[in-house]
Amino acid sequence: MSAAPPNARPTPAEPLPQRRFLYLDALTTAFVVILLVSNLIAQKVCQIGPFPVSGAILLFPITYIFGDIFTEVYGYAASRRAIWLGFFGTALLYGVAATVIALPAAPGWPNQQAFATVFGIIPRILVASLISFWAGEFANSYTMARLKLLTRGRMLWTRTVGSTVVGQAVDTSLVIVLTFAGSVPLSTLPKMILVGYGLKVGYEVLATPLTYLVVNALKRAEHSDAFDDHVNFNPFAFARRNE
Repeated sequence: MSAAPPNARPTPAEPLPQRRFLYLDALTTAFVVILLVSNLIAQKVCQIGPFPVSGAILLFPITYIFGDIFTEVYGYAASRRAIWLGFFGTALLYGVAATVIALPAAPGWPNQQAFATVFGIIPRILVASLISFWAGEFANSYTMARLKLLTRGRMLWTRTVGSTVVGQAVDTSLVIVLTFAGSVPLSTLPKMILVGYGLKVGYEVLATPLTYLVVNALKRAEHSDAFDDHVNFNPFAFARRNE
């Protein structure tokens, strides 16, 4: 039997070797850490000007910038992986926190109530947080990938801002409605959504120059500029090694 020529391509059944990136794992880890910290500080209500907002407003919008970076540089599949890791990491955080709160405190330890206040989470808020994060992040990454194809890779700002406009609309609307519907007047919900949405989108717009710097630096370092023209956008279809 003759040997295959040295430059022969693998058959369709043989997966291409998975490419190793320099910074993808570190960025994914940072994304999950920021998401977890955002959830820990979300319970404090802060006053910014005339608006009462969650403490998470300082960090959570950064996760959308990460989503833009993943999709722009590494592709939708990398973003999909990061979103699922963040989703399960958040669920694990809440599950372990609930378990530890339920354990009896040692005699003489006086901080059980304070611990429960900081780490406790109302089930309704947990469900709202997980659903809105999952839906919003996937809407953001899908829009980012589609806009890149539409613009043929030009005008990065249209993708970073446009994807946030869509993703944050989904995220903010879901989290407010699922958390507060039935407990606050119906007329109040649109106001809460608009305030949170405006702040998050404004955050992204102001961060656009930084996003440009990071994306361009990563493209040079990783030699990667992903175009998702043959990718399965189903969030449940985890990428094969050659996607």
